[in-house]
Amino acid sequence: SSEAQGSREHACIPGLQGGAQTQPARAMEAAQKLITALAQRGAPLVAGAGVLAGGGYVLANATYTVESGHMGIKYNRMSGVGASTYREGIHLRMPWFERPIVFDVRARPHTTSSLTGSKDLQMVNISLRCLARPDPGKLPEIYRQLGPDYDEKVLPSIVNEVLKSVVAQYNASQLIIQRELVSRMVRQRVVARASDFNILLDDVSITHLNFGPEYEKAVEHKQVAQQQAERAKFLVLRALEEKKRTIIEAEGEAQSAAMIGGAMKANPGFIELRRISVAKDISNLLARSSNRMVLSTDSLLLNLMSGSALSGGDGKKK
Repeated sequence: SSEAQGSREHACIPGLQGGAQTQPARAMEAAQKLITALAQRGAPLVAGAGVLAGGGYVLANATYTVESGHMGIKYNRMSGVGASTYREGIHLRMPWFERPIVFDVRARPHTTSSLTGSKDLQMVNISLRCLARPDPGKLPEIYRQLGPDYDEKVLPSIVNEVLKSVVAQYNASQLIIQRELVSRMVRQRVVARASDFNILLDDVSITHLNFGPEYEKAVEHKQVAQQQAERAKFLVLRALEEKKRTIIEAEGEAQSAAMIGGAMKANPGFIELRRISVAKDISNLLARSSNRMVLSTDSLLLNLMSGSALSGGDGKKK
C-alpha cells in the first residue's frame, strides 16, 4: 500500500509541474491578443485624432480680424505681398501660405526738433509737430519700400531737411514777425515731401521757436535801449508842453493885467469891488475854521473903509 501511495504521488507531481508551466504562457498569449486588437483598432483612432488636430489648426488659422482704425494686407509665400487691402472685420486666409499684415491708419503725432541757422547766422532751435498717417490705397508699396515703421524712417529726415532750408531764407527777427508765413511754407514743403513716400499729413505746426542766449541778450538790450529812447522822447515832449503851458499862462496873465489896468482907469470903483470879493472869500475861509484868532483888518484886506471910502467920508465931514 505504501508503494501504491508513492506511485500516486509521483503521478501527481508531473501534473502540477505542467500546470505551473502553462500559466505564463497563457498570460503571454493574452497580451499578444490584446496588442494585436489594439493595433487593428488603433490605426483609425490615430487617423481620426490627426484629422481633428489638422481641422482645428485650419479653423484657428483660416481667419484673422482687422480692428477699427486699421487696414490689412496679405503676404503670400508664393506670390509675395498682395495688392488688395482689407478694412475692419473678419477675413479669410490660407493657413501657412498667407500671413496678414495690419497697419494703423489713424493719424499719430510726431514731434521733431532741429537746430539750424538763420539768414543772419543766428542759431535757431525749432520744433515741428505733425499728424501723420499712411495712404490707405498705398499700403502694399509702403510695406515693400519702408516696412511697418515707415514714419520713424521717413519723417525725421524730411522734417529736418525742410526746416533747415526754410529757416535759412529768413532773418531771426523775420522768423518771429512772419511766423505765420514761415509755418505755411514749412507745411507746404513737408506735405509735398511726405507724399513722395505715400504718407499723408493732416496737420503741421511750429510748436517751439527760440534763439541762442547771445541773441536773446542782444534783443533784451535792444528793447531796453528802445524803451529808454521812448522815455527820453516823452520827457522832451512833456517839457515842450510845459513850456507852451507856461507861455500861455503868462500871456493870459498879461492880458488879464492889461484888462484890469484898463478897467481901473475907466472905473476907479473896480478896485473896491475886487477888495470886497477877496474879503468875502477870506471871511468864508475863517468862518469854516475851528481856530479862533484876532488879526488886523489891514492884513486880511477887510478894512473896507480905508482908502477912497475914508477920503470920501472926510470930504463929507469937511
